[in-house]
Amino acid sequence: MTNVAVTVNGERHEADVEPRQLLVYFLRETLGLKGTNVGCDTSSCGACTVLVDGESVKSCTLLTAQADGSEVTTIEGLASEGAALHPVQQAFHEQHALQCGYCTPGFVMATVSLLEENPSPSEDEIRRGLEGNLCRCTGYHNIVLAVEAAARAGA
Repeated sequence: MTNVAVTVNGERHEADVEPRQLLVYFLRETLGLKGTNVGCDTSSCGACTVLVDGESVKSCTLLTAQADGSEVTTIEGLASEGAALHPVQQAFHEQHALQCGYCTPGFVMATVSLLEENPSPSEDEIRRGLEGNLCRCTGYHNIVLAVEAAARAGA
């Protein structure tokens, strides 16, 4: 076992974990944060995207031990409990940028990171910036509209 200390959504967590445990399973199984989805376990789909020290990361490719000492933000941590939605979440809602919703948390987290790096991306930059995330319902058009709306809102 390996002892780790990870701050998740502003709350510090210490735990003994298997050295091979993936961050996605630590978040889901140990901390009960089910918003981070497991889609493929091979880093192909992006459903497990979270922010680690502000960077977009596919949590199915990162060991929990590698996140030791890091600040992790999941979809649950974007908006405070009882508060309004994060501007990116609001834009996804208003632009109907989801169908089944399975990929949505990963897209939202990747969008937060994208807009941090490029606050006013073109449509092509949005598509390239989110190419590591897949929507099996083919909702890409509305996802792009949502990212554009979030950028206009200053997300």
